[in-house]
Amino acid sequence: MITSTHNKFIKEAVALLAKKKERDRRGLFVVEGVKLFEEAPAERIVQVYLAQSSEKEMNAQFGEKLKNLPCEVVTDEVFVKMSDTVTPQGILCLIRQQHYNIEEILREQNKKQPLLMVLEDIQDPGNLGTIFRTAEAAGADGVIMSSRTADIYNPKTIRSTMGSIYRVPFLYVDALTPVMERLREQGVRSYAAHLAGETDYDTKDYREGTAFLIGNEGRGLREETAAAADEWIRLPMEGKVESLNAAVASSILLYEAYRQRKKCLAMS
Repeated sequence: MITSTHNKFIKEAVALLAKKKERDRRGLFVVEGVKLFEEAPAERIVQVYLAQSSEKEMNAQFGEKLKNLPCEVVTDEVFVKMSDTVTPQGILCLIRQQHYNIEEILREQNKKQPLLMVLEDIQDPGNLGTIFRTAEAAGADGVIMSSRTADIYNPKTIRSTMGSIYRVPFLYVDALTPVMERLREQGVRSYAAHLAGETDYDTKDYREGTAFLIGNEGRGLREETAAAADEWIRLPMEGKVESLNAAVASSILLYEAYRQRKKCLAMS
């Protein structure tokens, strides 16, 4: 049992929680809690930590999975030091990062028309995680992000994904414009959610290859990125509201595409 917060491995886990640079250097990230551990692919888990007071409960619940994984018990005081949550659930693990390329994100091209989210400079980890969660729920094939977007492996982002981090392919790129050109070559039409859009979002056909572009929470899409989109669309709003939350806007667009595609399948 680990009893000291000065233990080398505890310090390393804490650094992974706190520092993107450390996560990138080691190719690892931290997930905490019962649900995120339960859904984590066992082959990517490199270490599990259990709080002393939760050891019996976790072994009773996850004994079959835990027996094949490297596992350490730590005192409750040490676990609190490692935890990033207000109410720790007593289980935390280190997981290997997953890296994708554009070919993998488009791997279903021959089976169906891709549905993608393209995000530029999203800064709030909660927004990013919620977009991933909604993307999975609406059947999206992947998320492409500018390099200035929040870190997908930030603990707050991971919690917001509610497990979608394991299942939704994603890619960070230095520049979005070349990627959008690549999507266009693959028959994927891009729609920029833009305040200057003249067409309501629900008048377009998203049954073919579709990519929705969502910009930064404060300034929206950069001019060059918006200009590279095939079309600008808008979300109509009443009152004095100037814009919607990035995650909310993404959800509306994704579910309109989902509705159209489900309707098309039902009619075929």
